[in-house]
Amino acid sequence: MKKYELRLCVVISMTMVSVARLHAQHDDARVKNDTLGEVVVLGGVQTNDYRSTAPMYSLSQSSLDRLGVTDMSSALSKLPGITLRDYGGAGGLKTVSVRGFGSKHTSVVYDGVSLSNNQSGSIDMSRYSLDNVSDLSLVVGDHDDIFQPARNAAAAASLYVNTMRLPSDDLSAHATVQLRAGSWDYLNPHIRFDKNFTHCLGMGVVADFIHADNDYPYTINNVNQKVNARRNNSRMNSGHGELSLVYRPTDDHTLTLKTYFYDNSRQLPGMVHYYVNDSREHIHDQNAFAQLGWIATLAPKLKLAYVAKFNYLMTDYKDPAYPHGVKDHQYWQREYYTSASLLYTFNKHLSADYSADYSFNNLTGGDVSTYRSPRRNTVLQTVAVKYTDGRFTLVGRLLESLYRNKAEMGESAKNIDHLSPSLSVSYRVLRKEDLYLRVSYKDIFRAPTFSESYYEHYGSTDLNPERTNQVNLGVTWNRHYGLSSSFGLTVDGYFNKVKDKIVSIPYDMFKWTNVNLGSVHTRGLDVTAFVHQQLSSQHRLLFSGNYTLQKVRDKTGGPVSPYYNLQVAYTPEQSGSASLAWENPWANLSANVVVSTSRWPNNEHWRGTMLPGYTNLGLTLYRTLAIKGSHYVHLRFDLKNLLNMQYEIVGYYPMPGRSWMCTARYKL
Repeated sequence: MKKYELRLCVVISMTMVSVARLHAQHDDARVKNDTLGEVVVLGGVQTNDYRSTAPMYSLSQSSLDRLGVTDMSSALSKLPGITLRDYGGAGGLKTVSVRGFGSKHTSVVYDGVSLSNNQSGSIDMSRYSLDNVSDLSLVVGDHDDIFQPARNAAAAASLYVNTMRLPSDDLSAHATVQLRAGSWDYLNPHIRFDKNFTHCLGMGVVADFIHADNDYPYTINNVNQKVNARRNNSRMNSGHGELSLVYRPTDDHTLTLKTYFYDNSRQLPGMVHYYVNDSREHIHDQNAFAQLGWIATLAPKLKLAYVAKFNYLMTDYKDPAYPHGVKDHQYWQREYYTSASLLYTFNKHLSADYSADYSFNNLTGGDVSTYRSPRRNTVLQTVAVKYTDGRFTLVGRLLESLYRNKAEMGESAKNIDHLSPSLSVSYRVLRKEDLYLRVSYKDIFRAPTFSESYYEHYGSTDLNPERTNQVNLGVTWNRHYGLSSSFGLTVDGYFNKVKDKIVSIPYDMFKWTNVNLGSVHTRGLDVTAFVHQQLSSQHRLLFSGNYTLQKVRDKTGGPVSPYYNLQVAYTPEQSGSASLAWENPWANLSANVVVSTSRWPNNEHWRGTMLPGYTNLGLTLYRTLAIKGSHYVHLRFDLKNLLNMQYEIVGYYPMPGRSWMCTARYKL
C-alpha cells in the first residue's frame, strides 16, 4: 500500500464526515438520526427475473455496495454462467463469455442499443463505469420485452446496461461527486450532474478519470524456487464522459439523445513466464458514439421506436521492442446504424412486433495489407409475438440476417443469409405462489469478425458463421414472508451446441490461420439464491449467491481425435460467488467471495499448463450519512483478496493480491 494514497483516502473520508456533521448541527431534527431512512430493496434479484421465459439475472445499483462490487468485472462475477477473462489490474482487458459460448457470442446493450466491435468481436467491459449504471441484467436467450431493435436479439446472450433517467417534477439540480483511491496509485474521481429543466425535459452529465500504476507484486513458484517480482509496464490513464438528454412531453412520446466519449492510454504488461517480465507495448484507444432514440404511440394499439447511431473506434498499438524497429499499427472503425420497431397490441393477452435494422461497418488501418479495408452491410429483421394470460407466457421470434461483405483489395468474406427461430415459455405452477417453470430454445449464429476473415497470415475469407443452438429448462421461486423478509431461488439446466466453431490452426511453422473445424457441446446448471431476513427495525441480514456447473466439451474430430471431449480453454467446470451483508444503524458490513475451480489455458490440455482454482475473499464496510434535505455522504472501504491469493485467470497474467480501496461520495 502506498502511504500517499492511504493518507489521501483518510483525509477525504474525514473531510466528508466533518461536512456531514456541520450540516447536521444546523438541523435539529436530524441530530438524533444521521442515517438515511429505511428503504427495502430486493437486492440483486428483481421480480421480473422469476417471471421471465428465458433466464434473466439482474443487479440494481442499490445492491452493489452490499455485494462488495467496485467495478464492472466484479459485478459480472456475481451473475451465474459468466466466465470472465481478466488480464489483471485496472487497465487489463476484461471480456465475458456466457455458458461456454465465448465472448463473441455475448452482446452488450448500452441504454437500449447494442455496442459493436467488428474487428475483434468482443466488448471490453473495463471501458464502462459502474458508477454511472442504474441497473444491469444478463439475459440468456431472448428478452421478454419484444419491443426492441432486431440486433438486440442477434446474440446467444445479452448484457443490458442502463444509465439514463427519466425526467420528473423535481426541478432542483442534483450533483454527485465521488473520489475513489486504492492500492498501486489507483485514483478515480467521478462526477455526475442531473437537472430537470421542466417536468418533461431532463439532462444528465457524467465524467470520470482513472489513473493507476498497476505495479502490484506477484509470486511465481518454479519447482523449489519462489520468485517475487512486481508487474511492470502497466500504467494507464483513462477518461470517459457522457451527455444524456431526455424529452418526454407525454407518457406516449419519449425522445432520448446520448453522446459518449472514451479515451484510454495504457501500457500493456506482457506475459510472465518464470523470470521473464518484460514488455514495452503501448496502446491508445478512443471510442465515441452518439445515439438518438424516439418512442411514440401512433395509435391506441400501435407504438413506434426509432434508433439512429454513429460509432467511432480508434486503436493505436506500438511495440518499441519489435526486432526490426518500432511496430506501429493504427486502426479505425466506423459504424452507421439505424433501427425501427413497430409494436401492435391486439389485446391485454397478445402483442406482436416487427423490427428492421440496417448497419454499415468499415475498418481502415495504417498498414493496408493487414486488413485490406473491409466493409460490411448488415440487414436484420425480426418478427416477434408475445402471449400471456397471467399464469402462462409465450414469446416467439424469427430473425432474418443478411450480411454483405466487401474488401477494397483481394477476395472478400462470404455473404451470409440465415433464419434464426427462438421460442420461450413460462408457466406459473400455483396461483398464489410465485413458482414458475420456464423452457426456452434459440437458434442463433455469429458472423466471422474482420480479424478472423482478413487479418494477414491469420484470417480466412472462406469461413462460415458459427451456429449455436441452446435449450434451457428452469424453475424459479420467489416468496415474501413476515413484514419485510423474502427469499428467492432459480435453477436452470441447459444444453448448448456450437457448429462450425472457428478455431486457429498452424498454416506453417510461423503462420496460423482460421478454419471451421470446431464443434462444442455444453451441459450446465445455473443456480441463484437470495435471502433477506429482517431481524428488527434497524437490523437486516442479506445473503445472495450463485453457482455454475459447466461441462463445455470439444467434440471436434470425433472420438478418434486425441483432444475429443476435453474441457474448452478457460472454462472452469465449477464456479460461483456469495455475499453476506449485515445492515445496521452504525456501519454496514459485507463479506463476499468468488470461487473457481481449475481451468486449462489451451484446448489441448498440455501437461503442466493447468491454471489452479482460486478463492477470492473480500470485505466491505460502508455507511451513508444524511445531511440537510436530500444531501448525503456515502463512505466506503473495500479490502480485496483478503487471503492474498496468487492466481491467474488468463495464463501467465498474474492477478493482483491483497489490496484496498476507499470511496467517498457526496450527493446534493
